[in-house]
Amino acid sequence: MDYREAGVDVEAGRAFVQQIRGLVESTRRPEVLGGFGGFSGMFQLPSGYQEPVLVSGTDGVGTKLKLAQQCDRHDTVGIDLVAMCVNDVLTCGAEPLFFLDYLATSRLNPQQLTEVVSGITEGCRQSGCSLLGGETAEMPGFYQPGEYDLAGFCVGIVEKSQILDGSHVQVGDVAIGLASSGVHSNGFSLVRKIVETVDLSELPPAFTQNLGETLLTPTRIYVKPVLAARKAGLEIHAMAHITGGGLPENLPRCLGTNQSVQIDPQRWSPLPIFAWLAQQGKVAPKDMLNTFNMGIGFVLLVPPSGVNATIQWFENQGILAWAIGEVVEGIGELIV
Repeated sequence: MDYREAGVDVEAGRAFVQQIRGLVESTRRPEVLGGFGGFSGMFQLPSGYQEPVLVSGTDGVGTKLKLAQQCDRHDTVGIDLVAMCVNDVLTCGAEPLFFLDYLATSRLNPQQLTEVVSGITEGCRQSGCSLLGGETAEMPGFYQPGEYDLAGFCVGIVEKSQILDGSHVQVGDVAIGLASSGVHSNGFSLVRKIVETVDLSELPPAFTQNLGETLLTPTRIYVKPVLAARKAGLEIHAMAHITGGGLPENLPRCLGTNQSVQIDPQRWSPLPIFAWLAQQGKVAPKDMLNTFNMGIGFVLLVPPSGVNATIQWFENQGILAWAIGEVVEGIGELIV
């Protein structure tokens, strides 16, 4: 017997690494040291920082991968993987520097996994970070044929004096919600339950893509416009990435002590996919808010004097923005 008979094709793995070389190198930043294919990735810290602080984050894509595999569409989930990590490190004001991925599958399918990596590199380009390294694992018998799983790891940098940690937030600050691109990468266990008897090629009213394509729309990456806004002098006191648990779980995480945030869901317009999910699954409004981003993928807390300028800035970047609420005295909760 040999390794191939056991289900692991070493030669195919080597060919796959060479196949993705160009994709990986397209994300290279000038601080990257060494070449492609080493045992580890090396990255020199950028110059110009007085007290640089490294910021790390890790995440996956979750059961949205099941939907991608069902639709045989693999070029978007890599963007989701990067987005879930870089949007998290962004919340403290950090610029993403480099990204690492872990890809595990039952048996190496070079075409399928090259599509996955193409999405990862696209996410890295959108966020300005390098794909510094990764690991591809063939695990026959652990995953079903055609299945794969993803995990990602990101490191960013921020000047210590510029860290956003909730200490700048004041009662009266306004919550500016930035539009999501769709469901992003959370709540898909419920999504999959709702659509298990639905034809994913269906085009519901008011949709611009069929149901499968709509649900697989990748998570929006907010890094470049948010960092540019801070660099341009817009005053931002805190930020929150709206992921699992929706606004109720994530927005209070960026507050200071003895503060809550009150929002009005009537102040923004969710995409049609959320109304469709609520109707198709008979999901109560409270459960929708506690599961999905409901059209708000990222939130900034800004002083009242900066509301109009902030909204205008992001709309000029092609991202709809709304004043969805304000910070009030409280015990660290979301008030609706």
